[in-house]
Amino acid sequence: MSAAPEHGLEPRYQWPIPPAQGWTADDLDRIPGLPPHSELIDGSLVLMSPQTAFHARTMRLLENALLDLAPPELDVMREMTIRLDAKNRPEPDIMVFREEANTGPDQTWYEPQDVVLAIEVVSPDSIERDREVKPAKYATAGVCHFWRVEEEHGLPLVYSYELDPATKLYSTPTVHRERLELKVPFPIDIDLTSIDRPRRSAE
Repeated sequence: MSAAPEHGLEPRYQWPIPPAQGWTADDLDRIPGLPPHSELIDGSLVLMSPQTAFHARTMRLLENALLDLAPPELDVMREMTIRLDAKNRPEPDIMVFREEANTGPDQTWYEPQDVVLAIEVVSPDSIERDREVKPAKYATAGVCHFWRVEEEHGLPLVYSYELDPATKLYSTPTVHRERLELKVPFPIDIDLTSIDRPRRSAE
């Protein structure tokens, strides 16, 4: 018996059937009907759950701040994939990368060697991926800086990691509450309490 009616799916809808060896990074651009922000982890598709207000506001805060603070040779993008290898194309919530890696308006992914910072904002359905799976893969691929962001009393709690190039492992994280101050990968000072600050009315 089909489970489609129970879950409110159209009876005629067909889920993508993976090949025997799993999907590849290149397949992610060719599979029809995928929802936005689908990822590829170890050859398997990962679909995103609905976004929370905390997740959306945190991404807006960090993206806007990093766009203001990043030097001209770096660019900032949200929700774009990194092609780590043939079987892995995760989508960090925000990434900072070398501006020269931009190839044009149809670009859908970046190489890990061009990514300076990957940021994951943890959601209830992504806890294991964001705490364990993705950081290990980013480190192995050589992404120099990684931030994991969690919610604490309604505010972003940021764990910042730096890669040890010899071991390809991230160092013990520095924990940031209320204010995010770092000297690398460039000088950063972000007021994390401003996540819910109302926008100023137009004068």
